[in-house]
Amino acid sequence: MSNTPHTLHEEFPGDAQKISALKSTDAHFAKLLIEYDVVNDKVHRAETRLDLLTEEEEETLRKLRARLKDQIAAALRK
Repeated sequence: MSNTPHTLHEEFPGDAQKISALKSTDAHFAKLLIEYDVVNDKVHRAETRLDLLTEEEEETLRKLRARLKDQIAAALRK
């Protein structure tokens, strides 16, 4: 398991089976999961100073991560 915070497993601990099922049947949902993981990794790298970003760039990534998380949550509620 990765030590990156805000993984989907942490964000949606009770929905692992539903995430897996939707991932295999809904291409848009699968794309959201991939995009979330990519953005989350970028945020983590910026926070740990592996990648140097401006505050504005980091904030933009955090907002994008939040929007993706909201979209994933909405799909899980359907």
